[in-house]
Amino acid sequence: MNVTDTDTVTFSDLSRRPKEVAERAARLGRVRVTHRDADDFYLTAADKEDLRDQSLTTASRMFLALMKHDAAARTLLLAMPDVFPWVRHLTEDEVREFTVELVAALSDAAELDADVTTQEVIAGWRATARIKADPSAYRDAKTPTSGDFGSVDVAA
Repeated sequence: MNVTDTDTVTFSDLSRRPKEVAERAARLGRVRVTHRDADDFYLTAADKEDLRDQSLTTASRMFLALMKHDAAARTLLLAMPDVFPWVRHLTEDEVREFTVELVAALSDAAELDADVTTQEVIAGWRATARIKADPSAYRDAKTPTSGDFGSVDVAA
C-alpha cells in the first residue's frame, strides 16, 4: 500500500480522536501515524495484517518448493534481473547463491517474523554488485592486504 496524505495521521490526531482514526484504519486497512519525537508507526486492521502474513507465508512456501526442483529454480534465476537489475554485475553462481539466500530469508520472514534478514541479504548482494560494477574498485578490493588497520567502530 502506498502512503498518501490521506493515509497519514499525526500522533496528536490519534490521541484526540482515537475512534475516528481507528475507523479510518479499518476502512483503509492501515494508516501511518507520524510522531514528531519518535519513529512513525502503522495502525493496522488486524484482519488485513493477518491476511498479509498469510500471503507472505504462502508466497514463501511456493518459492521454497520451486527451489527444490531444478527447472523451477532456473525460472527463479531468470526472474532475478527483472526484480534486481544490478545482478548483471554478479556471476551466474553468485546470482544462484543470492537467489537461495533470498528465498531462505523470505521464508524466515514469513515463518519466524524475522523481517530484517531479507533486507540484509539484498543489501549485501547489492553492495557486492556495486563494487563489481566499478572495475578499478573491484580490482582494488581483490588486492591482498596485510597488517593491522586499527579498531573498527560498530554502530549498534
